[in-house]
Amino acid sequence: MTDVDPPLLDLPLLARGKVRDVYEVDADTLLLVASDRLSAYDVVLPTAVPDKGAVLTGLSHWWFAQLEDVVPNHLVDRPLPPGAEPARSMLVTRLAMVQVECVARGYLTGSGLKDYAATGSVCGVALPPGLVDGSRLPELVFTPTTKADVGDHDLPMTYRQVEQQVGAELAAELRETTLAIYRRGVEVAERAGILLADTKVELGHDGAGVLTLGDEVLTPDSSRFWPAEGWEPGHAQPSFDKQFVRDWLTEQGWDRQAPGPELPADVVERTRAKYVEAYERITGSSFDSWLRR
Repeated sequence: MTDVDPPLLDLPLLARGKVRDVYEVDADTLLLVASDRLSAYDVVLPTAVPDKGAVLTGLSHWWFAQLEDVVPNHLVDRPLPPGAEPARSMLVTRLAMVQVECVARGYLTGSGLKDYAATGSVCGVALPPGLVDGSRLPELVFTPTTKADVGDHDLPMTYRQVEQQVGAELAAELRETTLAIYRRGVEVAERAGILLADTKVELGHDGAGVLTLGDEVLTPDSSRFWPAEGWEPGHAQPSFDKQFVRDWLTEQGWDRQAPGPELPADVVERTRAKYVEAYERITGSSFDSWLRR
């Protein structure tokens, strides 16, 4: 489908995020439906990207399997409710989400680059001088942010601020788990000729108190994927994610305030192609086969 919104289901709608709608199935189970909505700079744009929701869902399913030995995930293995589209829907365990956006970086770009240019550090982590856009960092870094509501902006957090918010023990577990997910993502993506520059993950606790991976993981919405053959520090890198849209929006002089501008047809199609290529290169499978599941 190409609508901005996913279809309505005969289930209570609990929340509408930037991309996903959350439905209640029962007291312990939720249905996550990924729309084709596209957000940039924390604003949901008025133009949808066809099949984007299916790409996010398919990649998340695939990555959850690759990460099973790293961290538990929230997927529930039972049939979807009537009316749910298999290619864009996930049946999941309800989690008590940690109110911290957990981000790992191996390369300097985006908001991290701006922070570094201003302070010489990212989220309080000091970095060596002389780094440029696209530089590989000397070591992986945990660079958390606040978890803002739809329309608001996530703000950088230092590790000390995370400790103050959730406690030292959980802060350490969040950092360790996030970096472990990132390391596995880097290892797998490199086999497909892709550099995983950074990624954001959502973590929460299940009913037994076990820290569990939720939402999506290692998709073009939550990660920066760069073709390894084109990596050249010193400027913005070609990518398989929504950075292409961010760059187009910047060229238009958009002030990053809602509502965002409509995307032209060629930008929409090129964005769709980048998402699909990311799915196929990473998984080694045809995207059409996921749509037909």
